[in-house]
Amino acid sequence: MISRLLTQGGPFMYIILITLLLSLFFIVRAFITMNKNITQSKKMIGLVNESSILSLVIGCFASVYSLIDLFDMVEAIGNVRPDLFSAGLKVSMLTVIFGLFAFTIGRIGILAYKWTHKTETQE
Repeated sequence: MISRLLTQGGPFMYIILITLLLSLFFIVRAFITMNKNITQSKKMIGLVNESSILSLVIGCFASVYSLIDLFDMVEAIGNVRPDLFSAGLKVSMLTVIFGLFAFTIGRIGILAYKWTHKTETQE
């Protein structure tokens, strides 16, 4: 089912998947280096922040791009059946949903890191 949704959403879905995997990698790396190298750990959290925002922006961009394609199709065909139009809308929303999902995962990772991170006053 997930591979079907990735394929339906178009090539932007794979870019969002890459940013999600990068976010997960940076989160794991931040937790591994938390007690050893705080500078490296904070750098990884900054990268999680950037990659999660990038996934959200790419999802929104791809959604708008897909909507423009949908409206171009409607303009070329003329009278479009409602089921075809709604299918096009569904496909255009897949990228923004996946981008939001990747963004949320990144933000949860940042929240978990900050929750478990000891500040200078606690040490």
